[in-house]
Amino acid sequence: MERSTQKNGLVNFLTLLVVGVAGFAVARSSGSLGGQVAALFLGMGLLVALVSWFQMRLEENERVERLELEELAKCHSATAMFDAKDSEVFPAQRAREQFERFFVPGFSALLFLIQAGGAWFLWHWLSNPATAVAIRNPSTALALFGAFTLVLFLLGRFSATYARLRNDRLLRPGASHLLLDAFLCLAVSIDLGIVWSGSPKADAYVAFGLCALLVLIAVETLVALVLEIYRPRVKGKVERPLYDSRLVGLLSQPEGLITTAAQALDYQFGFKVSETWFYHLFFERALKWLLLLQAAAVVLSTCFVFVDAGEQALLERWGRPVPDRTLLNPGVHAKWPWPIDKAYISRTEQIQTIEVGFTPQEGKEEETVVLWTKAHTKEDNLLVANREPAVEETAAPNTAAAKRTPPVSFVTGSIPIEFQITNLVAWAYNNGDAMALLKHVATREVVLYCLSADMNELMSSGRLEASRALAERIQVAADARGLGARILAVGLQDLHPPVKVAEDYEKVIAATQTRQAKILNAMAEQIRTNALASGQAATVVNRAQSDRIAREAGARAQAALFTNQIPAFQAAPAVYAQRAYLQTFARATANARKYVMLTTNTHDVLIFDLEEKIRRDLLGDLDVPAPKPTK
Repeated sequence: MERSTQKNGLVNFLTLLVVGVAGFAVARSSGSLGGQVAALFLGMGLLVALVSWFQMRLEENERVERLELEELAKCHSATAMFDAKDSEVFPAQRAREQFERFFVPGFSALLFLIQAGGAWFLWHWLSNPATAVAIRNPSTALALFGAFTLVLFLLGRFSATYARLRNDRLLRPGASHLLLDAFLCLAVSIDLGIVWSGSPKADAYVAFGLCALLVLIAVETLVALVLEIYRPRVKGKVERPLYDSRLVGLLSQPEGLITTAAQALDYQFGFKVSETWFYHLFFERALKWLLLLQAAAVVLSTCFVFVDAGEQALLERWGRPVPDRTLLNPGVHAKWPWPIDKAYISRTEQIQTIEVGFTPQEGKEEETVVLWTKAHTKEDNLLVANREPAVEETAAPNTAAAKRTPPVSFVTGSIPIEFQITNLVAWAYNNGDAMALLKHVATREVVLYCLSADMNELMSSGRLEASRALAERIQVAADARGLGARILAVGLQDLHPPVKVAEDYEKVIAATQTRQAKILNAMAEQIRTNALASGQAATVVNRAQSDRIAREAGARAQAALFTNQIPAFQAAPAVYAQRAYLQTFARATANARKYVMLTTNTHDVLIFDLEEKIRRDLLGDLDVPAPKPTK
């Protein structure tokens, strides 16, 4: 390895050291979040350049050692020194092999820990609300990061070209990090320019983007470490350094994709496709314009916003609402391309739901059958009043039993609250997190309402009234905070006692229902008995009245008959007496058996059987012939 390569690696290391320290100082003094995250990439490039330069030194020492031993071997070919083992003859080679065997994997593991730990720490640091974007002197920071970009790009481009021409595998990692850091400094410069123009949120966006890139590089390093364990070792084969990131090389030198594609085409077709006129015409000339055309089409596609029916959109320019065009109604709207203008579409006519009274459990499937005695969510207890006196309150006052049970109870359950966004501007800009604020307001109103509500009414006949009252109270609280939402309904169907006491509560309710059922049965028996007694009394009274009327009518009839019989008797006494006799005889002998004797000139002997005959009514419906008279 030539000394110029080592000098180039040393220059790369020193340049990254100076730019890294200066960049971190500028980012800290200016308050740039993106600059501070980029400083971590500069630090990683510094470590990679240092290790690669040190490995260059080891390989150079090995090369010099072999040259010296070859010169000595020409003069002293039979000495015992040259009959020793290679590990004793080539200490520099042994040092290089030990370095590549133990130190390089250890350094790669340390590099992964720095990348993963740095990404985790920076992401949480940026997500902390206390980490505010406050850029100081953005023009100065912009100029300095621009200078860093120029220095890193020139030196990195030279090193990358030199490594490619000399096929130097150890110079390539440092050159790739130089170019990548140059691009990152350029991104920070553009970020500071946007912040200088009046959009401070751009700095946070760049910082989060660099954190995501750091996560990808950490994943690649981890995969390389795992594959290194199973990589076959071939003696004499020069391997790619483990700390040389392919992702960093691809980002720093994207033109390598075209070279890779050319090699793949050559391999697939079996001849040099990259040397044909079509490849030179299309890939080297037309491809650039096609890529530019595609990029222009992508940018142009962000110049239009399509808002569907039932939706509205908020239009922001550099993170601020656009005057007179903040709210976009359904239709097609033109805007400046991304990231200048951004449109946030929301379904304002969609009925949305928030749940209060419970905490959702991740990974738990929704149950189709919900029982009071089985916990299906992590529910919160709500304190409610209990106007019905407990059993202990019937005890004597000023006793322990009378003070044991307070007049309160607990209920649990999920309470869905359905709402609709009526003012999208107020919903988005009046509060930081309108959805969370609405949930807090709804929870507060539910808790306050339950404190003044009776448990038995809330779980029975008072549900509908409670739902309406809660909807009105939540609506008033939401309007007071300018949420721009309309509360449609509050569902109280899932309210129930806590799971621990649900079984006992069901027993109490069952006992109450049983008592009520017995009371209703007794009332029904009372009504039935009273109605039956009243009916019987009315029957007796009616019969007495009918008997009285019949007797009175009979007496009047007999009196009238007697009055009418006197003139008849006076008119024909003999006839009247004979007729009365015959009528009386007919009535008296109506049920007697009669024998009619038609002849009178015979001497008949009559024998009468005076035995008691069976009554015809005892025979039922049987047709029994009447007994024949005996002569």
